[in-house]
Amino acid sequence: MSRDRMQRQRFELKYMLDEAQAIAIRSFLRTYMELDENGIGQPNFSYPVHSLYLDSANLATFWSTINGDRNRYKLRLRFYNDKPESPVFMEIKRRVNNCILKQRGGVRKEAVPLLLQGHLPQPEHLLSRDPRSLVAIQNFVHLTQKLQARPCAHVAYLREAYVDLQTDNVRVTMDRSVRTEARTEPFFSTEMNHPSLPFGDRVILELKFTDRFPGWCRELVERFDLMQCGAAKYCEGLAGLPEFGVSHAGDFREQPRTRSALPSPSLLPC
Repeated sequence: MSRDRMQRQRFELKYMLDEAQAIAIRSFLRTYMELDENGIGQPNFSYPVHSLYLDSANLATFWSTINGDRNRYKLRLRFYNDKPESPVFMEIKRRVNNCILKQRGGVRKEAVPLLLQGHLPQPEHLLSRDPRSLVAIQNFVHLTQKLQARPCAHVAYLREAYVDLQTDNVRVTMDRSVRTEARTEPFFSTEMNHPSLPFGDRVILELKFTDRFPGWCRELVERFDLMQCGAAKYCEGLAGLPEFGVSHAGDFREQPRTRSALPSPSLLPC
């Protein structure tokens, strides 16, 4: 993969699209942003993303989202292909009120089972000596042990991403073909046999920004008459898997909001 463009503190606004809208928005975005290099030459300008989500036996992080807790987090192992030598990224995604905080550290695939058992990361496990990466991995291991979390579900999708080549303040993604399947062991195959398709053929648009809400993003929302909603891939997918028995959670996506709920141009990060 290319350099890590992860925004460690950001706001996220999500919208549901049909394919015709997604294609029109693609043309709009290219006026302001560049295609992420991972999508160049790929079908639909998209690259695959795979995440193995961890949760406790009573699905604590799932129910925290269902219940709308203002301060919550998810634990996931992100990978991009089947190659044994390719990395796995241990990610903590926190929501604190309306702000998203992310920590991420890369490790070698063969190290993951040891780390999930609570072993502290060793230098040979790490992809980077960046202190932030080490802290992220240590925190991931700590939270995994605190929750007694274990692999729960494999979530995959195809991501079309747009970036600002000068800064990482704004990132826009469109995710297609979201699929979810139960996976209770830490193995990193991209193959899925009988996944649920929680969003069908809809496309999830995400506007991610670290500072002020850009004026052109406001124009995008208004021009295409978009309504903000929730789209929690892990939770929606899990609710569609009968082996977890949580279908009674229902369709918990937030109701669409009017455009008047757009953030103020003066919105600053938390």
